[in-house]
Amino acid sequence: MPQTAIPFLFMRGGTSRGPFFKRADLPDDLDALAQVLVSAVGAGHPLNIDGVGGSAAVTTKVVMLSASERPNADIDYFFAQVAVNEPLVDYKPTCGNMLSGVASAAVEMGLVPAQDPQTKVRIHAVNTGANVEAIIHTPGGIPEYEGATAIDGVPGTAAPVLLNFMDVVGSVTGALLPSGHTKEVIDGIEVTCIDVAMPMVIARARDFGLSGYESRDELDAKREFYARMEPIRIEAGKRMGLGDVTSSVTPKFGLLAPARNGGSIAARYFMPWSCHPTMAVTGSQCLAACLLTPGTVAEGMFAKPNQSPAPIVIEHPSGEIEVMVEFEQTASGFSLRSAGLVRTTRLITRGEIMVPASIWAGPT
Repeated sequence: MPQTAIPFLFMRGGTSRGPFFKRADLPDDLDALAQVLVSAVGAGHPLNIDGVGGSAAVTTKVVMLSASERPNADIDYFFAQVAVNEPLVDYKPTCGNMLSGVASAAVEMGLVPAQDPQTKVRIHAVNTGANVEAIIHTPGGIPEYEGATAIDGVPGTAAPVLLNFMDVVGSVTGALLPSGHTKEVIDGIEVTCIDVAMPMVIARARDFGLSGYESRDELDAKREFYARMEPIRIEAGKRMGLGDVTSSVTPKFGLLAPARNGGSIAARYFMPWSCHPTMAVTGSQCLAACLLTPGTVAEGMFAKPNQSPAPIVIEHPSGEIEVMVEFEQTASGFSLRSAGLVRTTRLITRGEIMVPASIWAGPT
């Protein structure tokens, strides 16, 4: 029986990578779609040996794009997090790093016309409802990938991608503090449950007996930490209104420590069953909001800026990431307006991904 060929682009977005598809080239039914993505990525094997995955959560991500019918968006961005070791797909989260490649991919796919010398693409994140404006370099109407912008976690330099995130507060739960508290204690650990671009449970590294400066490998070797963290994350998910999150990658987990290299804060971001090698774009926004919100676990860990917009520099295992946050601090509380970042992307290859026809015979 012949295999089914599905057109795709394979791109790096920020510090993640994976296949980019047109949504119309894939099954409408989400269960059938999950089977196709599991096969394409090779999920269920630690090496993803039978697919294009890269044996890590940052390399088993999938992007699906379509022209948007919304008046305030050009592109609908549907994201899927495919597991590494299990044949599972999670449609709940979004990914800000992969979002870095959406504008270029949309132009490459013919979904958005390019301008000269730059193209602005209004993106609607289907998974969370967030709206993002991306500006890419398109001299002569062609996406440019070479440039002088460097981001920690990616070798070399590339053309910049400017991302401006709007409507990110309450991305999934509808509230900045979905549990109703700036701080609460779960299983003896003080945490902040917060939802900005990505629902997160944030704690202090020292409360787990950690410095907060450990490398990714050092943290992933500490299985006793994960055994302690996971029940807290699951309970926090319930308190945030997310239900049973045992098999879901949301909420993510974050640890904070005072900055030691001149940044605003040091942080480690968990995906959630392994440590991110750098920092998620969505996670960086949530962590920045946690720093700026009065009364959270971040209180007293850095000097809060007096004016907006303000740069928040987050130190991570591979360097740092800067988030430019526009906010308002009033007597009645904290209000986040937008968060901007500069990332890079690169088109690596294009072609067709093959999946067994027994999994999906293709569009009718």
